Amino acid sequence: MAKTRRNHWSLKFRNAFRGIRVGVTGQTSFYVHFAISALVFIAAVYLQVSMLEWCVLLLCMGLVLSAELFNSSIEFLAKAITDELDDDIRDALDIASGAVLMAAIFAAIIGATILIFRFGLMFGLWGGYLVI
Repeated sequence: MAKTRRNHWSLKFRNAFRGIRVGVTGQTSFYVHFAISALVFIAAVYLQVSMLEWCVLLLCMGLVLSAELFNSSIEFLAKAITDELDDDIRDALDIASGAVLMAAIFAAIIGATILIFRFGLMFGLWGGYLVI
């Protein structure tokens, strides 16, 4: 019984990793979000963000990349349903794209707030007015 359970979980993980690979392959938007995440990561290392700031930044990155994967999955479903123009499918695709945009905008605001604050601390731009 334990072997079946282990195989069951290993199959779930294998399918999930396959889903990430399929969802990422050929998706230029995902590559853009991933590249920006890498730049944020490098900036966060350079600016020595705190543990809490790391958690927030990583949560934002994960949210945007996950939203992009959800959007890709809806695009695949739409293609599987029909090749013809359909108002409901168009609306679903637009809503999914809007969700990615909203996640990216808020992640950018949060990331910029953290990184600009850290930049100011590192270079003394706040003149001692801000205390952490």
